[in-house]
Amino acid sequence: MEEFMLKPPVGAAKKKKVRGRGYSSGKGARCGRGNKGQNARSGGGVRVGFEGGQMPLYRRIARRGFTNAPFKRENTIINLGAINRKFEENEIVSKETLISKRLLKKSAAPVKILGAGKLEKKLIFKVENISAGAQKKIEVAGGTIELQGEKENR
Repeated sequence: MEEFMLKPPVGAAKKKKVRGRGYSSGKGARCGRGNKGQNARSGGGVRVGFEGGQMPLYRRIARRGFTNAPFKRENTIINLGAINRKFEENEIVSKETLISKRLLKKSAAPVKILGAGKLEKKLIFKVENISAGAQKKIEVAGGTIELQGEKENR
């Protein structure tokens, strides 16, 4: 395919609406700004959050206390059912093998195995976190667990 043959899909490239060029243009006279007022003037308009002089919402709502949001640890979760479908007997389940089997995109977030689904194969788990339910199912199936890295995030 050559560069000159590339075209956007039909309807993707819309023509810009030209304003203020007479009534027949579809946006003439007042150009879609309404009649008079602050927003009709050039350079007019109000800042984001302005409510006409009323106390704005962002100032009415109390902001008190502590939030843990900046320090929150996100886990990438994978269920046992998906692992059971993709892995063979006695394989190692780690971040690298999960990426190679396309169960996990390349990410820096720690992996947590959850217990949804059935596990019918004996597997070796080398991940950061495992839920209690998943741990029981892995042990019943005869698998082993070696926790890597952060353990306190279980």
